[in-house]
Amino acid sequence: MANKSSVFDMIGPIMIGPSSSHTAGVVRIARAAVRVLGGIPDEAVITFYNSFARTYEGHGSDRAIVGGLMDFKTDDPNIKTALDIAKEKGFNFQFKSIANSSIHHPNTIKLNLKKGERTVEVVGESLGGGVINISEVDGFVANFSAADHTLIIKAEDISGAIAFISAVLAQSKANIATMSVSRKGKHDLACHVIEMDSGIRDITIEYLKSLSWISELIYIPDIDL
Repeated sequence: MANKSSVFDMIGPIMIGPSSSHTAGVVRIARAAVRVLGGIPDEAVITFYNSFARTYEGHGSDRAIVGGLMDFKTDDPNIKTALDIAKEKGFNFQFKSIANSSIHHPNTIKLNLKKGERTVEVVGESLGGGVINISEVDGFVANFSAADHTLIIKAEDISGAIAFISAVLAQSKANIATMSVSRKGKHDLACHVIEMDSGIRDITIEYLKSLSWISELIYIPDIDL
């Protein structure tokens, strides 16, 4: 059986480590969260659930998540020493584990990140083969893969908002692949998550940001680019 020092000996074009769920998927969850935050965090509380909670050290998920939070790609050899690199850079991180959570996917990670005054909470699931699902952003249901160009828009829960945003994106020649909207209550803040086949123009992003009823817009290009 491989020991902790040897599980990262495999270096290939797809991943570094023993399992795409425990390494490539974990790195991609972290890189998606970095883009939600808007930069590499100064501080992170990393909570592993279920299967991850029991295996994250032995399978190298701890190094993979910290490497991803420093925006290392899945094939970056620095992932092997990510914990040491993070400490050298002054990146303050903390691990927690919850081994038995019936409401979470077996391979779930929650990231509470801080950069300056900005904080975000991102929950991600590693589905195997490097495929991920970002299930929540700041308590809102999200469910996006980060494999497509993604918009996260927090806006007032007003009539016509979905149609208006869709029309603006259509004018930008953006083809919507999936779109979901969640809210914490009637007429409360709503979160629109839109996956698109291609990117959108900066002018479109700036226009949407300028609207008084939109409080926040996050644009995440394909995280593997």
